[in-house]
Parts: sequence; structure tokens; C-alpha cells
Amino acid sequence: MIVRWELDELSGVLAEIGIERPFLVASPRWEAPVDVAGRWSEIPSHRAQVEGDADGILAIGGGSAIDTAKALSASTALPLVSVPTTYSGAEWTTFFGIRDRERKMRGGGSGARPAGIVYDVALTLDLPRHVTGGTAMNALAHCCEALYVQGRDPGADAVALAGAELISASLPLVLENGRDVAARTELLKGAASGGEALGRSGLALGHAMAQAIGGAYGLSHGALNAVCLPPALRFNSEFVPPGLLAGRAAERAEELSRLAGFTTLSALGVPEDDLPRLAESIAQRPGARANPRPATSADVERLLRSIW
Repeated sequence: MIVRWELDELSGVLAEIGIERPFLVASPRWEAPVDVAGRWSEIPSHRAQVEGDADGILAIGGGSAIDTAKALSASTALPLVSVPTTYSGAEWTTFFGIRDRERKMRGGGSGARPAGIVYDVALTLDLPRHVTGGTAMNALAHCCEALYVQGRDPGADAVALAGAELISASLPLVLENGRDVAARTELLKGAASGGEALGRSGLALGHAMAQAIGGAYGLSHGALNAVCLPPALRFNSEFVPPGLLAGRAAERAEELSRLAGFTTLSALGVPEDDLPRLAESIAQRPGARANPRPATSADVERLLRSIW
């Protein structure tokens, strides 16, 4: 993976990979900084197709834009370069999530060909507070769960631990002053570490909860990770490394979540009557099956009620 830290490097990264005519997938607020082979708008992610003479895919935006680009990369075998504008970490992985609105569930796939990432802190300075908080908490969840998920890469542990510390230290500063360039830089570095750890190790129960609930109601993935991470850390406490967030992983995650404005599932609009059905769905997800501590649907329902 080619990784650069200035937007001015983008053309060079594309050239190094051999992309001359990228197909652009971007969040609406971003214009392409290079010539592109095609531009669509308002296309459902599961229906987008690459047409024309594109020889690569360029994603500019947050997790949704990058996941859409990864779906295209997987279906075309074209290389993907991402320019992340949030802290989602999606740029590091080959898998992607797609929400089926009609079935009210989240699915996805794998097989994307990420080849390059270009970060630039300037692209994050105007992020709204709730997007900053939600995507940063998603990044923190990547760091935490990568440390204990079954089949993890132990070589990624140091990356995950360092990322968690950067996020924990910088997120409060960024929430206080969104244009604090130094704090934004540290937060972006922490999120990049979380994305790398995610790509090398995988995800566990907390993400399974967030994915299932988000798919059912179309809620923010970041907001749900913020609410679901603390109980997942408590449930897995015997597997959480003692060095994670100074030995206060669940408590610190909860502090950061509340500081960012995320408190309960009920505040996000999740109906209490749906908790048993959600628990059944969550217990069957890959993240739940990869959790180090087995989680039955009854276990999951107790966790959901603890944060409802």
C-alpha cells in the first residue's frame, strides 16, 4: 500500500500505480483534484458501474464513498486510490458494507484492490462535530477490537495501541476546537493506525452490533460504534490488553463517546421492542463469531439493554 500525507502527492501516487484515467467516486462536497473518466451522482452504491476507459478508481470522501469505490474495485478488478476526508479507516480494507434499504439490513462483500492512500489534514478541518466524533469513535473501535479479535495479527498490536492513544488524547481537543491543526493531525494519524490494524486483524462484537443496528435503521455507523464499544469492551474485559488506554479501556471509551454527544440507543431512535430481534441478528454476524468470548443472543440482548 502506498501511503502519502499531502494532497499534492495524489497525482504522483496515481502515476506510480499506473492510473491515468481514474473513475471518481466522491462525497457530494468534494470536487476531483485530477481529470476523471466519469462522474455520476445520486447512484445507489450497489448499482454503480464503471463505464468508459477508466483504468483505476479514485475515492474522495468518507466511509460511504470509499465503500462504494471498493465495491466497484471488487467488481472490476481495478486498483483503488483513496483520499479520506473522515476518520472511518475504510481506505485500508478490501471489504465493504452496503445497506439494502428494502430489506433493512447491511450486507457487503470483499475483493477490493486498495493500492494507495493520500491523507491531508486540511480536508478534515471543516468536518461537522458529530461526524468528527462518530468517525473518530469508529476508528477507536478499530484499534480496540483489533487487539483481541480471533485470528488477529499480533504484529499489528503496537499499531493498534498507538492509534488508540492518539485518538484518546486528540479527540477532546478537536471536539473543543475543530480547526486545531495539530490535534486534527494527531487524530488523523490515530485513525490511520486504526485502519491499518483493522485491515490486518479484523473486527469483533462491537462492530457486529453497530453494523446490524445501522443496517436496520439507517443510522450512523460512527455513532453506533461510539455507543456499542464500551459494553463490548466490558464484555471482553478478560481479553483486553492491560496497556490499552491506561487500563481503563471501557471507561475511557465511554467518556469519549459522551463527550462526542453519543449516549444511548434510545437517543438514536432504536425501538426497545426490537432489541430481541436485533440480538438474534447480531449473534450470527461474522464479528460476533470472531469475538474472543462467545456471545449468545441472550448475552447480546443484555448488552443492548445496558445501552438502551
